[in-house]
Amino acid sequence: MTTATEAAYDTCIDITKTQARNFSYGIRLLPPDKRAALSAVYALARRIDDIGDGDLPDDEKRAQLAEVRAALENLDAATDPVLVAVRDATRRHPIPLAAFGELVDGVQRDVDGGAFATFDELVGYCRCVAGSIGRLCLSIFGATDPLAGAAYADALGVALQQTNILRDLREDLQHGRVYLPQEDLDRFGVELRLGPDGALVDDDGALAALVRWSADRARGWYDDGLRVVPLLDRRSAACCAAMAGIYRRLLDRIAADPSLVFDRRLSLSTWQKSGVAARALTRRRA
Repeated sequence: MTTATEAAYDTCIDITKTQARNFSYGIRLLPPDKRAALSAVYALARRIDDIGDGDLPDDEKRAQLAEVRAALENLDAATDPVLVAVRDATRRHPIPLAAFGELVDGVQRDVDGGAFATFDELVGYCRCVAGSIGRLCLSIFGATDPLAGAAYADALGVALQQTNILRDLREDLQHGRVYLPQEDLDRFGVELRLGPDGALVDDDGALAALVRWSADRARGWYDDGLRVVPLLDRRSAACCAAMAGIYRRLLDRIAADPSLVFDRRLSLSTWQKSGVAARALTRRRA
């Protein structure tokens, strides 16, 4: 590995340490080579996400997303540290670069806006922005059954994204985004809106009921997606279980008290995340 490539990985590892508030607890359980490769994947995925979540005009966001697509098609010419690390990682692992293209598609959907009419539409979006990440991770983990593993990793990504959606209901609405499908809002008679205090309005408990129901549906996706864990080696399984465990615990807190997300961005404490990661590693040793 050249000095430039090592420096590129160091950049990605630093990005992961400072910005991967949940994923970093799982990534640190991997051996150094896989940890570096997954940090490169995370750093590029984070860059793509940040384009969609930033404050630039939509046309500029679209232009930057197009630049990412072009860069992925010409990785051999890359000089940007994140892209250099991704290029090296693709030479060491069977990373499906097309999955990054799916992530760009999902972020493009965010930029273009528009509500989701049905849950099936939402699942398609979740597969782009999160299922793609699951499949990228799997390519670095390795699996005894790659085909089944890819399906499970995709499902796990959908589960994590549904958790994000419930956690970020208020924040997304503040930015004019609604991810809960209209058919679900109609089912529970919910009109998402903010009150004078900036908190989500819960008319007669309808929103709380919808959140609990949505959380229960997400648990089914976790049950399916976590079937990937037995297909992985011990350290990769611990990484996957830790990342999923943190989000699953967050989902359980939301389901137990939906009002926790009505006026804040809910998160687990550092010690809670560390505890989930430690248990994930211990279970694989048992």
